Amino acid sequence: MEFTKEQIEIINSTGDIKINAVAGSGKTTTIIAYAKARPASSKVLYLAFNKSVKLEAQKKFTDQGLHNVKVETAHSLAYREIVFRYNYRVKANGYKTHEIVDILGLKNNGDKHAEYVAANHINKFVAYFCNSDKQKVQELNYRDVVFDAEAKAFVSAAYEYIEKNTRLFLAKMDKGEIEITHDFYLKKFQLSNPRLYFDYILFDEGQDASPAMLDIFFKQSATKVIVGDTHQQIYGWRFAVNSLEKANFKTHHLSSSFRFSADIAKLAIDVLNWKNFVAEEQQFFIEGKGSGKETTVKAIIARTNLGLLLKAIEYVTEKKNVKHIYFEGNIHSYTYADEGTSLYDVLNLYNKKPALIRDKLIAQMKNMDELEEYIEKTEDVQLGMMIEIIHEYGNDIPNILKLIKEKHVGNEEKHKAEMIFSTVHRCKGMEYDSIQIVNDFITQEKIEKQTKGTRTDEQINISKLNEEINLLYVAVTRTKNLIHIPETLLPKNALRSAQIQVLRVQPEEEERRAAQSAAKSKSKNQKEPIGYSKEKSVSSEETRDKNKDAYQPWTHALDQELAQMYLQGISLGDMAKHFGRTRGAIGSRIKKLELEYIYR
Repeated sequence: MEFTKEQIEIINSTGDIKINAVAGSGKTTTIIAYAKARPASSKVLYLAFNKSVKLEAQKKFTDQGLHNVKVETAHSLAYREIVFRYNYRVKANGYKTHEIVDILGLKNNGDKHAEYVAANHINKFVAYFCNSDKQKVQELNYRDVVFDAEAKAFVSAAYEYIEKNTRLFLAKMDKGEIEITHDFYLKKFQLSNPRLYFDYILFDEGQDASPAMLDIFFKQSATKVIVGDTHQQIYGWRFAVNSLEKANFKTHHLSSSFRFSADIAKLAIDVLNWKNFVAEEQQFFIEGKGSGKETTVKAIIARTNLGLLLKAIEYVTEKKNVKHIYFEGNIHSYTYADEGTSLYDVLNLYNKKPALIRDKLIAQMKNMDELEEYIEKTEDVQLGMMIEIIHEYGNDIPNILKLIKEKHVGNEEKHKAEMIFSTVHRCKGMEYDSIQIVNDFITQEKIEKQTKGTRTDEQINISKLNEEINLLYVAVTRTKNLIHIPETLLPKNALRSAQIQVLRVQPEEEERRAAQSAAKSKSKNQKEPIGYSKEKSVSSEETRDKNKDAYQPWTHALDQELAQMYLQGISLGDMAKHFGRTRGAIGSRIKKLELEYIYR
């Protein structure tokens, strides 16, 4: 193939370099060519982002006859050196909150479920330390990564207790008293100051690097290459950092995308220009050279699990003739929280059926209010999303999920899918002929509203805001040909073209009714309609009696008032009383306005 000028400069470069590569710019092709241009006797290490990328890269390097290139992930390197050497046992899926309570013998101090809230924060503190480049837990301030007012208040009050038990939990893993996590053996690998015997080390997806692995990487004597896209940094919530900003290496660019056309490139630039509302003026350049015409492989991409699941429900209930759909990462990953809590457990709590609840944490809750209080104090986003789904669909959920699962195909039959569903995080690195973007991303209007005035950097979480913009950029750049984007997400003065189809967004009340109507539709294989059950209707009436404004539409003035109260750190309970709505309704509105992503 014929390389671009930028690619040739990278291939012929010497010394440590970093490559800022836009989506679809052929970075893998460039890296393979770079490795091929090194002496055949040299030893090259390619660090892949995850296992699936590792397997794909291994095949590509082997196909090119590059047998001197070893492909690993950070964890596969650490596993070999730490787990085997110390004969550790690995906790494959991490620890659940109730397991940490039992292991550490945490006691309730009188506050409702305090031991479980503390365990949740201990779990996060362990992950924060293990992913950091620090030598000791005491060198970190866990408060720096807690943003919700209720959660921050709890952590501040119990900080010594949380920190002490974090160190105790790490010590138990270190001694082999309990199974170790994946993050732990990577941390122990970093603390061992390993020497990697390679002449060249290629670090891929450098915009989302673990500080622990980055510390190892920087200490090596090999020639170092970092590849990434600053604007695809979307794992800050996992404590990842952008190594392209950390490395003082010569910078190269790959600014031409072979995936999509100039029109899509212009839309991507327009999205990135939103960053100029919160930072110094930046210039963005992407040259779209793609010429795809196919629309065979179609995908719906959402910001959140909630947004995706709601769109999937709407899709399967409206399009009854669709036979096959596919979820990137499997459908089960969207109905279970990281800790293993099932959507059905939360539904059983909602229906006051404790005997049917399997998850030990949810079983501790007397009602939904207690679960919502727990979520406030822990910032457990996934549990929060489950509550929103249940508020929206209630007892229709089992039938709806059954319908979705009946149409879902496995990995080996992905090619049969008439529509692929994915969150942004799960489709990173993927590409599709045609995409539809769900209306749950941040918008220009929200950014302008939140950054207007004299607010300080302490009031606006710039890194989180940039990451939200990155999420939409990643979504937009998954397409090869056609994009369907809600009008609310379209940047002002954005180009309209045949490749950019703008979707009209219904007013909020109409949209809610449309979703309810879709949920009531009959499925092809069901005799009973998918509709709101009598039990849910009764619950709604009770809620309406108790909270007179619970189902009234939100207005712009109310949104502004809510934002001000959130900024002032007023509790969810007090806001619920003030607005005459349920705590769940207030929490849902905060998420919809994305206040938790913008404000500390």
